Amino acid sequence: MTALAAVVLCAGKGTRMKSEKAKVLHPILGRPICAYPLKRALELGATSVVPVVGHQAAEVEKSIRAHFPDAPLRFALQKEQRGTADAVKAAQDALKGHDGRVLILYGDVPLLRKETLQALLAAHDAAGGVLAMVSTTLDDPTGYGRVIREAGKVARIVEHKDCTPEQRAVKECNAGIYSVDAAFLWKALAEIKPVNAQGEYYLTDLVEMAAKHGPVGAVDADATETAGVNDKVELAARARVLQQRINEAHMRAGVSIQDPATAYIEEGITIGTDTEIGPSVTLAAGTVVGKNVIIGQGSVLTASHVADGTHIKPYSVLEEARVGDRCIIGPFSRLRPGTDLAEDVHLGNFVETKKARIGKGSKANHLTYLGDANIGSGCNIGAGTITCNYDGVNKHLTELGDGVFIGSDSQLVAPVKVGDGGYVGAGSTVTKNVPPGSLAVSRAPQVVKEGWVAAKKARQAKVKAGG
Repeated sequence: MTALAAVVLCAGKGTRMKSEKAKVLHPILGRPICAYPLKRALELGATSVVPVVGHQAAEVEKSIRAHFPDAPLRFALQKEQRGTADAVKAAQDALKGHDGRVLILYGDVPLLRKETLQALLAAHDAAGGVLAMVSTTLDDPTGYGRVIREAGKVARIVEHKDCTPEQRAVKECNAGIYSVDAAFLWKALAEIKPVNAQGEYYLTDLVEMAAKHGPVGAVDADATETAGVNDKVELAARARVLQQRINEAHMRAGVSIQDPATAYIEEGITIGTDTEIGPSVTLAAGTVVGKNVIIGQGSVLTASHVADGTHIKPYSVLEEARVGDRCIIGPFSRLRPGTDLAEDVHLGNFVETKKARIGKGSKANHLTYLGDANIGSGCNIGAGTITCNYDGVNKHLTELGDGVFIGSDSQLVAPVKVGDGGYVGAGSTVTKNVPPGSLAVSRAPQVVKEGWVAAKKARQAKVKAGG
């Protein structure tokens, strides 16, 4: 198998974005635009991937490395914006020693499919030449380079501004995506001259040069798939297409999505069969959802794992949380990082957890904060309970054994332990450990003053009459 490397052009500023941020860093479904072509190259097995950076080079490199920490990346810098051929040439040193094929992609083309690139590589094999390309047919090709054929074979690309009237009538357009033999690529790039209306080094000149060495392979792709991003209107349009593509794939795999137009599911999310996704749900950053899960309207799950049979009620937020089988969460629950729930746990409305391990069958159904806590199985935690985990400097742990009952409106001042089967009376502030099977109550004694209300009213009436 021919060795494959990839060059992804990420150097442009993107002035039409009207932003201080480099164009390729604008997000689509939780990832920068450039992450999508980079991922496609990695999926094809590219052993070296070279993002060519320029505008805001440090920021672009930092973002790419964060999204692909273990990928075989070799960054190259295009110091001046002198055209696409010059940008690819900047990657030559990074690919020194690579003698296979080089896939050339663009950091602002997020909708390109892996299957299209596989077809491109196959077309390169079938043609037997030094280059294969992706083209697309447009009803209105204005602004695009035209694919000029002779005797049915690709002969060259002519940019729109350099076209004759006859060439402008051609509707087959260049998508700018190539598979090129490395030895030919570097030699040809050295020969390209800026003899065009723009005074730039056109990568498209490669096609005419390659046609002299043998047949140029060509793959036709849908125009939507090869469309770039030039402004924020196009950014939103590409996001809608990607969102629809992802949601349809999940539905065909057995997931029910009530309103696909509003379900926001990032690429790479795993969802089990017979799971139901409500309107306006967000599943982000590597979230994994099991089978027969219900996720209610407006819920947001980020980097979280949800096991089979769990019901997440509307408007709950999960961040880096793990939820076991058959749990019930929400509505309006917030599970913060480090939350780890066993099976059959119930967390109700306005319950917040953080670094909380909660055992099988335990419940906290109302208005509760559980932070830095290890909670056993079968516990019942009453409304308004708070683990007071922060002393102003350090965080401390609260530990509840199995079968613990915490009465409503209690404060557990960490570090503190309540042993198995222990009870805490409602309204208590617990500052000392509670032995197993014990009751802890800490509240002021109740005082009842009979007739107090009538006496108060009499005093008020007397004051009023005197006034």
